[in-house]
Amino acid sequence: MLRYYLILHSIVFVWGFTPVLGRFITLDAWQLVWWRLTLIVPAMFFYLFIKDQKNILLDKKYIKRLLIVGILIAFHWVCFYGAIKVSNISITMAGFSSATLFTSLIEPLFYKRKVRMYELMLGLLVMVGISVIFSVSLDYKWGLLLALLAAVLSSVFSVLNSLLAREISSIHISAYELFFGWIGLSVYLLLNGNMDADFFYVSEKDWLGLSLLSYVCTTIPFIVAIDLTKHISPYTINLTVNLESIYGIILAMLIYKENKYLNGNFYIGLAIILLAIFLNAYLKYLQRNKQEVKFNTLKK
Repeated sequence: MLRYYLILHSIVFVWGFTPVLGRFITLDAWQLVWWRLTLIVPAMFFYLFIKDQKNILLDKKYIKRLLIVGILIAFHWVCFYGAIKVSNISITMAGFSSATLFTSLIEPLFYKRKVRMYELMLGLLVMVGISVIFSVSLDYKWGLLLALLAAVLSSVFSVLNSLLAREISSIHISAYELFFGWIGLSVYLLLNGNMDADFFYVSEKDWLGLSLLSYVCTTIPFIVAIDLTKHISPYTINLTVNLESIYGIILAMLIYKENKYLNGNFYIGLAIILLAIFLNAYLKYLQRNKQEVKFNTLKK
């Protein structure tokens, strides 16, 4: 079992490099995301073909939902990398780390249940943390706003995917969503006249960054993560994924020395957000145990 936990932490650590590579790649956010999808989609369908070639096609009834989620994912990535381009990695990851709490607040809308009081209070605590970070510098305001928008989009498509996962395998969901995301983004860029000759120029440095981002930090970890769900509970995986923001910030400090540009308020705000995230996980853990005890009592 220890081996699977080590693999999980390794995956999350690798994901921590995605914002670092986002800064390393000199393409703008639109180009970066379009090329990332262009590289990932064939790899995902190749894996799907190897894994389940008899059922590679999906029922038409799922196409509309997968199209919507795919477009949300594409524009989530645009916001995420756009935030890095206009601010820095630390600000982006601090804002994006609020996604877990946004999910807790958005989930009741789709599952048709009431918002729990502690979720609302923790959501307000996250807002306090974000407000403190805002005081770091107004120069970073657009980066933080884009990161928050990326977090909201991530929360929405995560909840939608949790519903889809009841009917479709995760590899089918991901392959088709990324394909539809690529289609949606391509149509948007074409209609806006962005796909000119300059759009398709990629330097050798950027090819290296895109390859690492698309394959080492996305496709391979995803394939490994699918297998991990057979050995580790979704709760443990989701809790561990929260460390991605911490790894990203630490790597940004080590590689780009971003700590030179941030003051104490940033770290206070980040600490408040992380406190809310782990409190949320702990309270959900207690609630789940309480429900299990109640269920076992009723069985007796």
